[in-house]
Amino acid sequence: MEDIRLITDSSSNELSDLSKNLIVVPLTISFDGKNYLDDEGLNISDFLTAMEENNEAGKTSCPSINEWLKALEGCDKAIIVTMTSAMSGTYSSALQARDIYLESHPQSQIIVVDSRSAGPEIAIVLQGIEKLLAGEVRFVDLEQKIAEMRLQTHLLFILQSLHNLSLNGRVSPAIAKFAKMMKINIVGKASKEGKLDQISKARGMKKALREIIKNMEDMNYHGGEVIIDHCQNEADANTLKEKILEKFPDADIKIRPMRGLCSFYAEKGGLMVGFHE
Repeated sequence: MEDIRLITDSSSNELSDLSKNLIVVPLTISFDGKNYLDDEGLNISDFLTAMEENNEAGKTSCPSINEWLKALEGCDKAIIVTMTSAMSGTYSSALQARDIYLESHPQSQIIVVDSRSAGPEIAIVLQGIEKLLAGEVRFVDLEQKIAEMRLQTHLLFILQSLHNLSLNGRVSPAIAKFAKMMKINIVGKASKEGKLDQISKARGMKKALREIIKNMEDMNYHGGEVIIDHCQNEADANTLKEKILEKFPDADIKIRPMRGLCSFYAEKGGLMVGFHE
């Protein structure tokens, strides 16, 4: 298929890659009076240190319409995959940019996909799109094919720290402190509506990893692609990879570090697991 630009936002933990015709548009994270642009220039270690020392509520901002327009510049066909619309205005911003771009480029064709997820599930969706583009699918049929594929992709996650969630009023400071003291990990998933929901609590990482594999199997996992994103926790990411391979020896598993946006929510020690059934 002819050249089709893939565009996503930085919640995907991807980096722009011109060899794959992939452009990543950054979100912005703000706390303690500073703005952090989630692009290649963000030093994750420094960012996490500043985040741990911060004791005020932070916020995230979706890419501006101009950022999306810049990513679309010069292309005739593009597919944009954004983080879940249930937690961010990123999808809405991308739709507005598409409409503005099409006003001045009426011959262009642009698909905008709400991933209803974040992190490695977006990367799994992008991989699936690349496979579709390598086949004989017509561009007019791509939107439907992507929707069908997304029925077989999922996201699970483990949170070891609730510090930011307590600062932002999602959980009480007392619960966050208790969970840290008792080493209670939160295991969750991206719902069909695109919200990040808690599934269970697990005391210790061993139990949390077992919960992840159990939920993968409950979600019909049979050895498809897996991407494990970690926030400065490559050791547990590797342990999870080994445990998945014990049950599914032919599974294709990648491990990657999180970028800024996912690190802000998952915090140090967190894992996000995206997979295709």
